[in-house]
Amino acid sequence: MSTKQTKHPGRRLLMLLLIIVIGFGGLYAGAYTGRTSMTPGLALDLEGGTQIILTPTTSDGSEITDEDVNQAIEIIRQRVDASGVAEAQISRQGGQNIVVSLPGSPSQDTLELVRTSAVLYFRPVIRIIQGSASSLADNYNQRIAQATASPTADDAASEAPAAVEPSGAPAEGEAEQTEQTDAPADPTEAPADPAAEATDAPSAEPTPVTAEEVATQVSDANGDGTISEDPLPATSEDNSSDSWISEKMIYDAYMMDCTASDNLTGETQDPAKAVISCDKDGTGQAYILGPADIAGTDIANAASGLETTSQGTTTNKWVVSLEFNAEGTEEFSEVSERLIAYRDKAAAASSGQPNGQSPDSQKAQFAIVLDGLTIMSSGFNPDVTSAITDGRVQITGNFTQAQANTLANQLSFGSLPLSFTVQSEQQVSATLGTEQLRNGLIAGLIGFALIIVYLAWQYRGLSVVAVASLIVAAAGTYLAIALLSWSMGYRLSLAGVAGLIISIGITMDSFIIYFERVRDEVRNGRTLVAAVDEGWKHARQTIIVSDTVNLVAAVVLYFLAVGGVQGFAFTLGVTTVVDLAVIILFTHPMMVWILRFAFFGEGHRLSGLDPEHLGARSLAAYGKGREAVIDSAVGSLARRKAEARRRTAAEEEGVSADGAQTDAPDEGIAVDVDSTTGKDGETK
Repeated sequence: MSTKQTKHPGRRLLMLLLIIVIGFGGLYAGAYTGRTSMTPGLALDLEGGTQIILTPTTSDGSEITDEDVNQAIEIIRQRVDASGVAEAQISRQGGQNIVVSLPGSPSQDTLELVRTSAVLYFRPVIRIIQGSASSLADNYNQRIAQATASPTADDAASEAPAAVEPSGAPAEGEAEQTEQTDAPADPTEAPADPAAEATDAPSAEPTPVTAEEVATQVSDANGDGTISEDPLPATSEDNSSDSWISEKMIYDAYMMDCTASDNLTGETQDPAKAVISCDKDGTGQAYILGPADIAGTDIANAASGLETTSQGTTTNKWVVSLEFNAEGTEEFSEVSERLIAYRDKAAAASSGQPNGQSPDSQKAQFAIVLDGLTIMSSGFNPDVTSAITDGRVQITGNFTQAQANTLANQLSFGSLPLSFTVQSEQQVSATLGTEQLRNGLIAGLIGFALIIVYLAWQYRGLSVVAVASLIVAAAGTYLAIALLSWSMGYRLSLAGVAGLIISIGITMDSFIIYFERVRDEVRNGRTLVAAVDEGWKHARQTIIVSDTVNLVAAVVLYFLAVGGVQGFAFTLGVTTVVDLAVIILFTHPMMVWILRFAFFGEGHRLSGLDPEHLGARSLAAYGKGREAVIDSAVGSLARRKAEARRRTAAEEEGVSADGAQTDAPDEGIAVDVDSTTGKDGETK
């Protein structure tokens, strides 16, 4: 009975070819838009790259142990090469120094992951500083200059949003507001009646303000004209409390320029104290943060993906999902309960504020701080009404896929036991170079040519199926390697090239197993259609077991090795999967399909399926052996008829053929001559 695949082999052939065409189309589109290349990336040994030497230090001056360095090396390796196939090389030098070699031209984000110590903490937000005092002063002075150039005092009064008094003392009513809200005045807000001030002194030219004057005014919470280092009054004793900060800290936050590169390099900060942190993206925004609530080491897992709603539907928004360990789960439960309380308190008080927002709204947020820089700040969605006790958190935002992946990577491998000083950063040349790659590819082509010669000699016409399968396997492997290079940073090393060459032999093993099973069925007397179908049933199980063994070996080697050996194992695993797909979706359907042609279907002597050459037990099933079978049947019938006539004549004489008396005549001989014809086409 024919299988569905036997009846419609073209469907699987078209499906596989369509997948390959779509894959190459996507790769071309990525190369056309500049997001990838049509060729896979090359590893350090073939292309060269960037080498960074790091010297570890501790924040408290304690001794650095070998365990600390080994842990740091492992975390750096996970950061820059989480999949293990980007061919980054991380090693020790001189006992404590760490050498990181990255292939090609690594992105700035990757270099930052290596350069920074990246100690990660979750800290509560106490204040958000929207701009430095310098930028606020420049903005104010520019607007005053534009207003002064106006022809009338009325125009000047309407255009000049005077925000800061030159003397540094807050305007009347501002101190009152500061005492009520316990928050610094916004230097961009205008006084209550700017027109009246302009009218009182129409001829007075406004005096430009300095950054120090702006910082002093907005930091003077109690309005006494001095900047105190005493803790601010507070109504709570948690990590979000104002008691952790002072007027001096607010002043320093406004004086810090968070757009300057010097303030964006990161530094080690004490987790038990309040700190000032700049936005890592260089937007100029600064944060005053309380003591750390949770350390990055309490994160058990972080992953990026598309958002899934409570109804189970998937949106097109990228999110980062966090999972804390037992200690982190308990700590985050307390943090979430506190921040949700601040959020609800801010919502209740917002209607009474001039700008419609309560100061507690800032305290309802937490910041994720990586090596002293805030990589993001976030509050809880309104639908979160109670503490999160299961340790599972989803961070949402206007993330792109790359941003979500980077954040998940930072959260997963963010906590190093040490901080680092970059001793040197330089470009390094390829250790082997493109010549070795060319020689490896030439060796692969020579091996491929020898295999074709062997197939033509051993399997004759069947070599067409084998060669076509090898070409499809090569195209599928190249496509897989190129797409993996795009999606996960895979880079092809010389060890990977060796894995590709070995894969030719693995693919050939599958063909030989299949072809020999089919030929065995032909030898047993089956028709070619039945032989292909039955041979596949037996060969399929053997091929799957063989490929599974190869795949298990590759997986074990991948997880137990690092560097080039890991890349070799990865390549071996990919090619094994491609081999399995090709043999199922291409080789067997093509074998079924070619039997429709007389050259293969009738077992031509050059087809590789010639039953006579293979020593088939019966040739009756094949057109080329039918004539011999008919001749034999006709000769046998003639001999049996002659014997019957002789015996009949002997019976008439009453003597048997051997001279003995016959007791009874023969009942006759039944001869099956149904549908047996002679050479002249007449029934005999």
